[in-house]
Amino acid sequence: MNLWGQNIVVFSLFRFDADIESTAYTVASKLAEHNRVFYVDNPYTLRDWWVNKNSMSFKKRRRFFSLFSREVIDTGNPNFKVVIPPLVLSLHFLPEGFLYRLLLGLNEFLIRFRIRRILRRFGVTDYIFINAFNFHYPTVARKLSPSLRVYYCLDPVAGNFDGKHGIKSEAMLVGDADLVICSSKNLYAHKLEMNPNSYLVPNAADIFHSGKATRPETAVSEALVGIPRPVIGYFGSIEHRFDFELVYKVASARPEWSFVLAGPVFAEDLAGLDKLKNVHFTGRIPYAGMPAVIKGFDVAVIPFRKDEGSAAVFPLKLFEYLGAGKPVVATDFNPDLAEYTEDMVAYCKDAASFEAAISREMETDSPERVAERTRLAAQHTWDRRVETISSLLSQTLAGRT
Repeated sequence: MNLWGQNIVVFSLFRFDADIESTAYTVASKLAEHNRVFYVDNPYTLRDWWVNKNSMSFKKRRRFFSLFSREVIDTGNPNFKVVIPPLVLSLHFLPEGFLYRLLLGLNEFLIRFRIRRILRRFGVTDYIFINAFNFHYPTVARKLSPSLRVYYCLDPVAGNFDGKHGIKSEAMLVGDADLVICSSKNLYAHKLEMNPNSYLVPNAADIFHSGKATRPETAVSEALVGIPRPVIGYFGSIEHRFDFELVYKVASARPEWSFVLAGPVFAEDLAGLDKLKNVHFTGRIPYAGMPAVIKGFDVAVIPFRKDEGSAAVFPLKLFEYLGAGKPVVATDFNPDLAEYTEDMVAYCKDAASFEAAISREMETDSPERVAERTRLAAQHTWDRRVETISSLLSQTLAGRT
């Protein structure tokens, strides 16, 4: 049962112009193929404004910050509009409690005010509201009147920063939702205990984009020029989930291998990785450049720490790597992933097995294995996932009418 001709508001944690691929933006753009979608960007706080006031990101948004703006950003699809909320207060420094929730209510009023103005401009009175993991603003939909309230849970709320207010806020979101969609089995099992209308829709990838790495006309990224092969590569944010100690052990043991870590670094302690001559940090690379980077990898890796937070992660890069035809070696951070990858991915428990798996993948790689990987990736596209999401939305909507 597909969803056609609906109005959908997607309020996202992820900004529409982020360098790293966003599940929320991808799903919203796919839903907009048959529905009218308003993608409400994660609001800029006063602190964001001060820190980013000279950035291109800020300049794109500056004219929309007025409280009374009714303008939207066009995306090229007339059914898909981006909405920039007004500036909101910076509140995260406050302790959890009455004052924080009171001022958060003011921020949510400002966001809600903008959404209402946009919907009135476009004559929208009946719509679905999807909170795409923006647990920082949990009750925006409470004083709106959507026909359906949906929470799209994409990651665990973990760590000192997000956990400070996020655990309580996410519980509000889950409790309010008519439908909860989860991107991993672990998240699904947890949310099902809180809301019986919870469903699992695993992450996928833009196989058309990552598949460009298999094309002869795609040149290897300049970021990899001059780096000796074989190249063991990682593409994505380098943050708290990354197992720096494990990669340090493997890179130290194999100085003849080059390790390329392509992405922004958000971790302060790199466990000495930045001191090794065979480890190369490229810095932030736009998502558009992803196929050219992955093309230069001999083996693609996902070296995440094995802990409670990572056990709920379903990384987009898993099928991006496979869609590019590359051998994939990962740590066993999420045991559920093996269900989706047949025998195409090696999941390793420690540095020794990780090193051995990389060596084995390089020795056994072949055109036949490349074809098997791309075949597998083609079963896990966003087109297929959004069909499932559309059916869930449609069925839940029908059950409420």
